[in-house]
Amino acid sequence: MEFGNYPAEYEPAKHGPYDPARYYGKPDTPFGEVKLGELSSWVMRRNKGPRELMGLLSRAFWRWQHKYMQPVKMGVAPFFQVAVGCSILSYYLNYLRIRHHRNYKYH
Repeated sequence: MEFGNYPAEYEPAKHGPYDPARYYGKPDTPFGEVKLGELSSWVMRRNKGPRELMGLLSRAFWRWQHKYMQPVKMGVAPFFQVAVGCSILSYYLNYLRIRHHRNYKYH
């Protein structure tokens, strides 16, 4: 089991210090540069599985950390992002109870 180890593609001599926000696999066309006709082939080239999903989420978390939480002069943006995320999650979890109230004219 390779949980907690460096990615297999990471080579210290080639890449230098390890950065958890960087993808060390074979580079591919970024999603923003994929044309609509090439989208299905681009999706089929992706590795799909729990390990790849966890790696994607981990890299996204560390990129967010490096951009918003770890700078010397951190602003209030990450706190508002977490508050909005919690609000959206709360609405999603309570939607089945809230949806019956939308057509009521009087309370």
